[in-house]
Amino acid sequence: MIQQTVLNFKLEKTDETLTAHGGLAFIAEYSRGLGLGALVNRHLPRPKSPRGYAPEVFVEGLVLMLQGGGQTLEDLRELRREEGLMKLLGCSVLPDPDTMGDWLRRMGSTEHGQSGLIGLGEVRDAVTQRILRRDAATDYTLDADATQIEGEKRDAQFTYQGVKGYMPMLGFLFESGLCLYDEFREGNVSPGSGQLAFYRASQERVPVGKRIARYRADSASYQAALINALEDDGVVWAITADQDVAVKAVIHGIPEEEWKEPEKGCGYKIAETVHSMNGTNKAFRLIIKRELRRQPDLFERRGLYFYHAVASNWSDENKGAHEVLRWHNQRGSAENFNKEMKSGLGLDRMPCGQFGANAVFFRIGVLAYNLFIGFKRLSCPDVWQGHTIATFRWKLIQIAGRIVRHAGKVILKLAVDAKMLVLFRGIRQRCFELSLAT
Repeated sequence: MIQQTVLNFKLEKTDETLTAHGGLAFIAEYSRGLGLGALVNRHLPRPKSPRGYAPEVFVEGLVLMLQGGGQTLEDLRELRREEGLMKLLGCSVLPDPDTMGDWLRRMGSTEHGQSGLIGLGEVRDAVTQRILRRDAATDYTLDADATQIEGEKRDAQFTYQGVKGYMPMLGFLFESGLCLYDEFREGNVSPGSGQLAFYRASQERVPVGKRIARYRADSASYQAALINALEDDGVVWAITADQDVAVKAVIHGIPEEEWKEPEKGCGYKIAETVHSMNGTNKAFRLIIKRELRRQPDLFERRGLYFYHAVASNWSDENKGAHEVLRWHNQRGSAENFNKEMKSGLGLDRMPCGQFGANAVFFRIGVLAYNLFIGFKRLSCPDVWQGHTIATFRWKLIQIAGRIVRHAGKVILKLAVDAKMLVLFRGIRQRCFELSLAT
């Protein structure tokens, strides 16, 4: 017989109930145990028709799709094909992409007061508080950051980088990675807009007995009103200084002998001085990093050196200028959290042409992200804490399984060894214990 394929195997259809995402059941079980469905139905508008889907059907469907690796509403069809898994999860019905798009537009419509967006904010806050209450930490570092999402959508505005899209503002808790608060913004809204209001909104969402003790941000937060509020609240802060005329004058007035190399051979020098802004109630530390430009001939107008300035009130005598800079640079983790949310959970593209609908979709994405972080921190082994969502898909979610019924019970048989089976049973046990405490 003449071989007609590269590899020597046959291809046949099976009628067995199989799934390619067996591990998705564990994350869904965690979300269900945390009370996601009940929260959604409580805070989001119910359907006007008795034949309409409950809000939890839409939200849980999108959360599962994003956590499973879907990126567009069309990827809901892949979940719909997982009939056995959906029944196992209690999701016997799932909206098609067109129905989901209509619901997003309705929930984000200003004609309906953006009731869905507001309700999802309540759900996000409740979920986040339930996760944080189980966290031993009491003092947190808030990393505030705006991120750009490109999108040639009908309602999208041009960002300061000259592309159409959106500029959501996000506040992450460094110690846990949770997104405490999100604001979906038009692309033409300045990242510096509403910084004090954003901090206050984030502060209000920390559970009783816990607090925002530290704050880090880029130059968009270099504002007197925000700095005064942080000082009044006793928050330790470090913010990239906007190199305005006053700051540049301070930098160029520093004597040469005060520039010190913090580590031999590091290639840059650091100096420190005291500075204040118009409107600030207190002076603060201004720490400047000076680095020689690699090709100074190309930057004659900009000078021989590149400067990076950080303003901070960290007054601990043991906290030297270099240590403050290092601590401030840890806010780069917020960019990693942004990357995990956008690339890992498909929030780098928006599905609809309307701003309100995309705001609802984005907030559901934030909810999916926080649920994943909570699942990882509260239900999984310590050695898994550094894993990204992509690694979780490879190690846990994308596991082939067979769904069978035996003696009146539903059994999910996974293609794993005995060691992994014990680990997965432990995850399920922790999910159950969490559900009892919710």
